[in-house]
Amino acid sequence: MNKNVLLSGIIGFVLGIFVFGLVAFFSASSIMIIEDTSPLSFEETVQKVQETATAIGWKVPTIHEIDKSVKKAGYEVAPVTVIELCHPKLAGTLLEDDDARVVTSMMPCRLSIYETSDGKVVVSRMNTGLVSKMFGGIVTEVMADATKGSEKIISSVLK
Repeated sequence: MNKNVLLSGIIGFVLGIFVFGLVAFFSASSIMIIEDTSPLSFEETVQKVQETATAIGWKVPTIHEIDKSVKKAGYEVAPVTVIELCHPKLAGTLLEDDDARVVTSMMPCRLSIYETSDGKVVVSRMNTGLVSKMFGGIVTEVMADATKGSEKIISSVLK
């Protein structure tokens, strides 16, 4: 009887890990990426994000008009703009720390504004609040502050 209990336990454990892996795999995109629908037009959303960012002390180093870039290669797609957002104090805090520089590939913060085929305007961004918890220390602290600021900017178009 002990062998049956042990075997059942092992099978249950392995099955549990497998099921957890499947759930994690299929839900990862909805956990890692946050999307909201803007009530504003595409152009108004892009403009409002830029204005709000600047008004609260953030910089907008670059705006990538992805649809226009791919049009040059012969593709017609709905509008897609990626806006880079940077808060110099937060960026400086990370860049001063050699160990924190591991996250520089995610700097500056980016958000995407795109229009769907049915005319909805979507604001999409990485769930930096969740991602930051994987690093700990100063990275978690700074990315938490960056997430709050980014969400403040984004909330200006969602009202």
